[in-house]
Amino acid sequence: MPVFSLPSAAQLRVALLVPLLGLAGVAQAQRGDTDRTDPLHQDLLGATLAGEFAVQAGRLDEAANWYLDAARQSGGDVGLAERATRIALLAGDDRRSAQALELWRRGAPDSLPMRAAEATLSLRGGRDRAARRQLEALLRSDSPAGWRHAFNVLGGGARDQEQAGRLLGQIVDGGAIPDVLQAWMAFGGLAQRLDRSDLTDRILERIVARFPGEPRVALLRASQLRETGRADEARQALVALGDAALIAPDLRMAIAAEYDALGDLADAERTLAMGPQDGRTYVLRASLLARGENKAALAALYDEVKAVALTPNPAQRLLLGQMAEYLEQYEEALDWYRTVPGGPERAQARLRGARVLHELDRRDEAWARLRELQSDATADEDLRLNAYLLEAELRQQGDDAGELDVYNRGLAARPDDPALLYARALMWERRDDIPRAEADLRRVLVADPENVAALNALGYTLADRTTRYTEALELIDRARVAEPDNAAIIDSYGWVLYRLGRNEEALVELRRAFSMMKDAEVASHIGEVLWALGRRDEARKYFEEARAIDPENRSLLRALEKTGA
Repeated sequence: MPVFSLPSAAQLRVALLVPLLGLAGVAQAQRGDTDRTDPLHQDLLGATLAGEFAVQAGRLDEAANWYLDAARQSGGDVGLAERATRIALLAGDDRRSAQALELWRRGAPDSLPMRAAEATLSLRGGRDRAARRQLEALLRSDSPAGWRHAFNVLGGGARDQEQAGRLLGQIVDGGAIPDVLQAWMAFGGLAQRLDRSDLTDRILERIVARFPGEPRVALLRASQLRETGRADEARQALVALGDAALIAPDLRMAIAAEYDALGDLADAERTLAMGPQDGRTYVLRASLLARGENKAALAALYDEVKAVALTPNPAQRLLLGQMAEYLEQYEEALDWYRTVPGGPERAQARLRGARVLHELDRRDEAWARLRELQSDATADEDLRLNAYLLEAELRQQGDDAGELDVYNRGLAARPDDPALLYARALMWERRDDIPRAEADLRRVLVADPENVAALNALGYTLADRTTRYTEALELIDRARVAEPDNAAIIDSYGWVLYRLGRNEEALVELRRAFSMMKDAEVASHIGEVLWALGRRDEARKYFEEARAIDPENRSLLRALEKTGA
């Protein structure tokens, strides 16, 4: 939240009057009453407090109204004008957005965030020419943050993908993107997210011309080819990089990640093996070899690490334990974990040791180990909490009563712990006990009304599993105010719009979420909305994408059952 100017003594007296106004003032804030004779509308502190009441109630249109009044009364407080603008944009209230933006512009005419909000409002209003001018002004800014603001506006502020792609094409053709490789790579990635392979190709041509021989360009090309289903060409592009992985560790990781995305686990591991090794690369290589079930190579890597770690430090001992665990050499893993001497690695080793005991089917020992950690008064609080969470996770595998008992014991020892309540709420949701899931999430919110994860989880649950859509929207809107660019929250927002029958709006938000997070649940949501719109071939495409990511995803299975796709 922005820092506001300090209130005067008179304003503080108004703050004391707010409780005396009683529930009438709060109720009015919740109704969004626009009666300008109300003293709250004409007082800085009163309007600000009323705006916060409205935000806490998830009524963004009313919050925008109150914050706009506060900004008007503030005499030029930039923080209030900015908050009023942002809340009005989230509420979809273009009229109040424009009014608040004008106040913000007066107070901070050169502010890049203000100019970005201005471009967003132009996009939202369909004023593409004005938006283009404003975006190009951001791109020409002397500040290196200018292009980032333009990128964020195009990526999240457009009305739909078509508008964003059209403007991005005009910006590219107009030569407005600065000669900064990172900027060109970002806009190339945006074109890819927008499913504009033609535009991605045009951007790549310009990148190659401006930055010849740059390996990151070839990497972007490989990614674009993979995204468009041209896997063999993507592999050829990666092979052409040759020894580029030796240039920098981050590039090596990126190349390996591309091979991993193609399903070429051996090539990903081979790439990581190039150049100097450290604990991180050893762990990643071991993980890739384990996923590829290449036991021989994993055993060789294990021996390699042991050979270079004659007197292992705690981190190396933990790593060797993890590698032995990957190799299913569980007794050896236990020995390594047992000898981790101290530090944060010791805590992780104690937890992993319990997991290994469970894998060995020595479950009574695993439970005893975890109970010991849970009751260890000398242990770090996070370690004790994680011991409860791990035991509950392990008991999910066919021990419903045991899982519930863990949460109950944990909450008896740590009353109202938000992590335990949140995890138990997810358990209730999995068991289709929505009232209990809601009760636990509300307990989290009683202690921490701004807990974004709980706001989003409860809003999504109400949207997905009940018909209380208006209430769900209010909760999700509260989460959106806190984290407007969180992909999971955007997905929830799109889903509740669909539940409210606002299908076209829902589709825009869900596509935006999927461009940010390739998730089976988001893909299945898009498929269901497209099915409802009668676009069934396109819907099937997204159902297939969801199936490729996670064929057992519960949202996907429910959508397939509902649609018969």
